[in-house]
Amino acid sequence: QVQLVESGGGLVQPGGSLRLSCAASGRNIFRVDTMGWYRQAPGKERELVATITSGGVKKYVENVKGRFTISRDNAKNTVYLQMNSLKAEDSAVYYCNAFIAVGGERDYIGRDYWGKGTLVTVSA
Repeated sequence: QVQLVESGGGLVQPGGSLRLSCAASGRNIFRVDTMGWYRQAPGKERELVATITSGGVKKYVENVKGRFTISRDNAKNTVYLQMNSLKAEDSAVYYCNAFIAVGGERDYIGRDYWGKGTLVTVSA
């Protein structure tokens, strides 16, 4: 069974920093492709924050550019989100997402997987 487990959320003051981690694990993972982070604040739609391909190509939503950095460790099937200069509007539940191929070389099947989320609260 494939799982994505997030960690690193918590309470931080405006201007502070947090680093989120998400590790993919499971039986018979063939390949982990694009990984990313989404967030959802109360009363709002879930939005994409950042993605990173297996080759390291990164994309960010406009309002986090220059403040957040996404990275990954392919050997550990882990993606990170370094969040600096945090603002109150960054407060949300952050969800890890990954497209993962499961199976052998001749019969693998790929689909999106989701973590359960980690809460980030930015408040004085």
